[in-house]
Amino acid sequence: MKVLIIEDDLFFQKFYSTKLTEVGFTADVASDGEQGIAKAREFMPDLIILDIIMPKRDGFGFLEDVAQDEGLKKIPILVFSTLGQEQDVQKALSLGAVGYVNKTFFDFDKLKERIEEAIKAKRP
Repeated sequence: MKVLIIEDDLFFQKFYSTKLTEVGFTADVASDGEQGIAKAREFMPDLIILDIIMPKRDGFGFLEDVAQDEGLKKIPILVFSTLGQEQDVQKALSLGAVGYVNKTFFDFDKLKERIEEAIKAKRP
């Protein structure tokens, strides 16, 4: 399974991609929403893990862009962000995310479970 991590924090990029590779995923990374669109088209992941707060194009903008892209809109997107307000969660879900995980309460095993659930999910 291929996972694209769209995250501007280099530590988290490296950590997530390494841990996911260790458990059998193929991982690639992008540093912002603009780069994420380009990488998604090139890499064609089975799942996208998306941060919300990023430079150039934030996660909400990325979700809007993907919804308009016939080649990408069926890829499930799991938001993984420090934004945990209910309005942020609802906004991400209404824009097509299949799930939302708060980074503040990070546990890799639980994230892995959520990734597996999200891969099975279909975007609206």
